[in-house]
Amino acid sequence: MTDRDQPKSAFEVYGQVLAAERIRCDADSLAVWGHDRTTSFQADPAAILFPETTSEVAAIVRMANASGHALVPSGGRTGLSGGAVARTGEVVVSLDRMNRIEKFNPTDRLLTCQAGVITQVIQETAQEKGLFYPVDFASAGSSHIGGNVATNAGGIRVIRYGLTRQWIAGMTVVTGTGDVLRLNHGLIKNATGYDLRHLFIGSEGTLGIVTEVDVRLCMQPEPQRVLVLAVPQLSGLMQILAAYSARIELSAFEFFSDLAMRRVIARGRAVRPFAGDAGDSPLFALLEFDQSAEEEALDIFEALLATGVVTDGVISRSDAQARALWALRENISESLAPERPYKNDISVRIEDVPDFLVSVDRLVSRAYPDFEVCWYGHIGDGNLHLNILKPGNMAEAEFVAVCHHISPELFAEVHKRSGSISAEHGVGLLKRDFLGFSRSPEEVAAMRAIKAVFDPNGVLNPGKLF
Repeated sequence: MTDRDQPKSAFEVYGQVLAAERIRCDADSLAVWGHDRTTSFQADPAAILFPETTSEVAAIVRMANASGHALVPSGGRTGLSGGAVARTGEVVVSLDRMNRIEKFNPTDRLLTCQAGVITQVIQETAQEKGLFYPVDFASAGSSHIGGNVATNAGGIRVIRYGLTRQWIAGMTVVTGTGDVLRLNHGLIKNATGYDLRHLFIGSEGTLGIVTEVDVRLCMQPEPQRVLVLAVPQLSGLMQILAAYSARIELSAFEFFSDLAMRRVIARGRAVRPFAGDAGDSPLFALLEFDQSAEEEALDIFEALLATGVVTDGVISRSDAQARALWALRENISESLAPERPYKNDISVRIEDVPDFLVSVDRLVSRAYPDFEVCWYGHIGDGNLHLNILKPGNMAEAEFVAVCHHISPELFAEVHKRSGSISAEHGVGLLKRDFLGFSRSPEEVAAMRAIKAVFDPNGVLNPGKLF
């Protein structure tokens, strides 16, 4: 693709559109913007471009087609599947400078912004307007809304509010040919054929580069309470979910293992919530719900305690206490990062979670009896995070190869339950070779055909997804 023997070729090609300071080819910039949070791939981009408008992105894409370059769209680079990794001399298109909130429409509760706006900024802006943007996750402080759209990000409140897809009322996207599509225009009702928004949501930058979005906001919920429960048995998690879901509306239902909690506490990211033996429980559930449901929630807790489904619980009485309890869950990924875990982000139907957890735990224990395995996830929507921790004396390349070896068996368990090999972070490079465990040959063929329509020359994010 890119002629690496001519390091100034990016300036020569894209300098027609971008000022020199918005084109970087220095080693430090290439190292920073050439990858996401995946550690399994070596980044090797040719250049980094920093457009500021949709028209500049469109011009870049047209020039890439003419020059034979490949492009990798780049947002907050918080993904964990290699979807934003440029490893074969691609030109990275960073949306960092496309970070403006364009307008707010109070009548329709729409916030129009560029794709490089940080998710947390959208949340804070909504709050300033007396409204609420409910999609939330640990990386909200650094992820971009465009990347959320590209991966259809979910997070901690899917059980009540759904995924990013539900909150995108319109978008502007530049296709792989450089055409600009303005989709749906924030409409609630629009029965004029194919809703192309939903092709680009979750497409991982392989069909087009999202440059602007209309984000739908909602009324702020009432104050929330957070309840953390000590759970002695895996089966108890589903009993807890069933008991609470039958009587109150949950905003979140998360779980994590004792190993996950110990790692978070050991790194000073949270404090131990329980005194005595409850802290030795193998599993913990975290529930969030409306403050008005507190009495009902405590009644349910007492019933579960009496039957031994839970052994203890702690509930927040203030926003500060709620944040402290959430820290137990939201800081897990960051606390595990120094151990270079091999991650899997998988999902099955909620009813299949207990059997699936047991099957996978048995598989991993048999294959890697000496490895520590850390479970956590959004059990309320069937999304589980499996983290195998790297032993300190093992080289990372060897560790990744060893863990990768059982992926077919792991994904066979997913396939058996018609689940997904990637619930939140996309397929990217990491799971590309395993797509067949979640998608049929006919589906993959249809996706390839769609790719050929929007990106006939294969300019956008080549080698990702399939």
